Amino acid sequence: MCKIATRLICWQKLHGRHHLPWQGTHDPYAIWLSEIMLQQTQVSTVTPYYQRFMQRFPNIKSLASGPLDDVLALWSGLGYYARARYLYQTAQLIMRNYDGKFPRQLDLIQQLPGIGRSTAAAIAVFAFGQQCAILDGNVKRIFTRYFGIEGYPGNRKIQNRLWNKASAILPDNNVNGNIEIYTQALMDLGATVCTRSKPKCVICPLQKDCIALREQRIDRLPTTKSRRPLPEKETVLLLLTKQKKILLEKRPPKGIWGGLWCPPEMTTCKNVTTYCVQNYCFSIIVLDDIPPLHHSFTHFKLRIYPKLLEVVSPIDSQQNNIMWLTLDEALAAAIPAPVRTLLKQIGTNPIFT
Repeated sequence: MCKIATRLICWQKLHGRHHLPWQGTHDPYAIWLSEIMLQQTQVSTVTPYYQRFMQRFPNIKSLASGPLDDVLALWSGLGYYARARYLYQTAQLIMRNYDGKFPRQLDLIQQLPGIGRSTAAAIAVFAFGQQCAILDGNVKRIFTRYFGIEGYPGNRKIQNRLWNKASAILPDNNVNGNIEIYTQALMDLGATVCTRSKPKCVICPLQKDCIALREQRIDRLPTTKSRRPLPEKETVLLLLTKQKKILLEKRPPKGIWGGLWCPPEMTTCKNVTTYCVQNYCFSIIVLDDIPPLHHSFTHFKLRIYPKLLEVVSPIDSQQNNIMWLTLDEALAAAIPAPVRTLLKQIGTNPIFT
């Protein structure tokens, strides 16, 4: 067995994580869900979401047959909502094309919506014990440092080089679950030892042969991508209230916060006395201007100007794609994190008390 794999397996048995809620199972559904939630999100954040999701949707069939709104509500606050929509779409595809059974072949797993090469490999390893290499962000960081590989890991040439390294150092066989232990070791090492900042090189099982450590290049690897400043955008969210309820409308399925429930928005701060939502017009009065809220996405920064407004005309709660909800009901709906922040903020306003 490769010496790197041997060291990592021994280290994981003694020092790795063994009590995460998605460990100790070979259920591909549970493993798939955890891998999707863990994309770009830390374990500490994911854990309560994972537990609530599994309680509501314990298997593929329950997820595929459940309402998308419930899926998004459980995902609310976790971010990157396309992951939830892909999860739902994939569950329905598995029910339709695979008789509800998660496919075992790596190439078929990778073809499922929202599942890339590394995620597919992790599922194949943990669910089916297959000899597959993973290369998520943590593993890229470990390998660029250990092998001293310069260059941005997202570059195709560098990424191919890292994949070749990942495949070359796999354990020779899967005796006693070696491939699972090894793969978990890589994840654990990247999350707890070979971290982005302040790595704990002194306790790393790979320190002896790590080129970056030997050449004092730890802080320079992996090579970062040169970035331009994120563009900034602005929007106005209209917090329309009446009878201690607030209006939310369902956003289009594509775009930011796709399929989530949000207050209506305007692109500029216009002084208006009427506003139309889904072809339904309200007469309004301004109650309060709330301080701007800043929210960052992957590709831009958003400055939100909230306006608290009272509807003074009759309302119809049966319009398509709009809902009048109490604040508690709204907070339980599929809403994005900034909207949740705003709703909690206005909860102390006299109009709701």
